[in-house]
Amino acid sequence: MAVNNLYDTIGVGYAQLRKPDPRIAAQIDAALGEATRVLNVGAGTGSYEPQGRAVTALEPSAKMIAQRPAGSAPAVQGCAEGLPFADNSFDAAMAVLTVHHWTDKARGFAEMRRVSRGRVVVLTYDPAFRDFWLLDYFPALAELDEGHMPQLADFGRWLGPVTVSPVPVPHDCTDGFLAAYWRRPRAYLDERVRSAMSPFWALGDISSELASLSSDIDSGVWETRYGHLLALGARDCGYRLVVADAP
Repeated sequence: MAVNNLYDTIGVGYAQLRKPDPRIAAQIDAALGEATRVLNVGAGTGSYEPQGRAVTALEPSAKMIAQRPAGSAPAVQGCAEGLPFADNSFDAAMAVLTVHHWTDKARGFAEMRRVSRGRVVVLTYDPAFRDFWLLDYFPALAELDEGHMPQLADFGRWLGPVTVSPVPVPHDCTDGFLAAYWRRPRAYLDERVRSAMSPFWALGDISSELASLSSDIDSGVWETRYGHLLALGARDCGYRLVVADAP
């Protein structure tokens, strides 16, 4: 399913379930440095668009654009692989949890580099990361990551020298992406919560996996295995902030 069609499907109600977490937002904002004009590629409903900057949003899905709140940055419908902007139009370009949907990642990053005279900032997931209990119940998620998420080394090939920093996920994260509920396992049993997580749309029938997770939560097996996580305020779940300075 193409990304624009996918989000035309899962985009309904997305804004209510994927509210930006202020702690993650602060890390992204800091990475943008002194940039004034910023392009947000794969902008969705506007999560993590920095305040106090002139932001332009680029988003392929009309359903997602329609959910952008009043007063948010102007949005242009389009794809990363063909940005409708002139060279060096922006001080920085950003992309948040969207790269895995691009059909041609190398082309998308070449376009981001072309239109940005300064930094390129990307929030992504490291597909080599395996220290997340959800993969024990849904091992197919790891296979999806390997097939769609770029390896961290790829960013250097596409953008030149980069710095890579972990993005810890708070235990009460307000953004419902895949690992947001690492300390709230019962949330994954909620179909509405899963509906805002694109990987679950690709898994097909997961009734047996859900039954296993539900049983382990109710019986106390989950807490026996993973209860040590309940004392943590935040955790590295594999999310990474990739920053490339101007060439």
